[in-house]
Amino acid sequence: MSDVEEPIEEPVEEQDLDLEPEADEEEEFVAASGATEVKLFGKWAFDDIEIRDISLVDYIAVKGDHATYLPHTAGRYQKKRFRKASCPIVERLACCLMRKGRNSGKKLMAVRIVQHTLEIIHLLTDQNPVQVVVDAIINSGPREDSTRVGGAGVVRRQAVDMSPFRRVNYALYLLATGAREASFRNLKTMAECLAEELVNAARGSSNSYAIKKKDEIERVSKSNR
Repeated sequence: MSDVEEPIEEPVEEQDLDLEPEADEEEEFVAASGATEVKLFGKWAFDDIEIRDISLVDYIAVKGDHATYLPHTAGRYQKKRFRKASCPIVERLACCLMRKGRNSGKKLMAVRIVQHTLEIIHLLTDQNPVQVVVDAIINSGPREDSTRVGGAGVVRRQAVDMSPFRRVNYALYLLATGAREASFRNLKTMAECLAEELVNAARGSSNSYAIKKKDEIERVSKSNR
């Protein structure tokens, strides 16, 4: 009888052993499925980003399909008018840093600067730095501008409303220009200057180059209404 019982017990032990790796595989699958959330640089989530200006929702691309791991999608956004509105907003900021000849085409350098900038913003504000970038762009875009009207030697300036798309474009230009001028011939790095510019602009502080320029543009256009 002892000879008969032994082979019966052995397969039971083998079944128990076979069940353990299946459980491990399930745990691994659950862990892998939880990592599907897209985070910028693997750290900053896009889900809780809020665009507080309703007119700019369509032109600041941060959610859904526009959420990326890196601000480097290699998309051909210049091939068609308005296509760059679908370019992730952090990538557009990185592209704006590639200015002034010696920096043109150095996108990996621009991406690295943006990564360091976001880290510094998080240390300064303890907020999601992507939200700070979005707030800075909303606050920095002029809502009114003045254009030249007339001809035959008689030229005057006329105030005009600025479109939401141009507001975003102009805000990015002003933020990048302010950071570039602040870091030129300065011990501060570009990332530190850009972080300071973005934080001040997000708060609406007049210490920001972009906010000062925006107020100046709006003041001139108000006098030309």
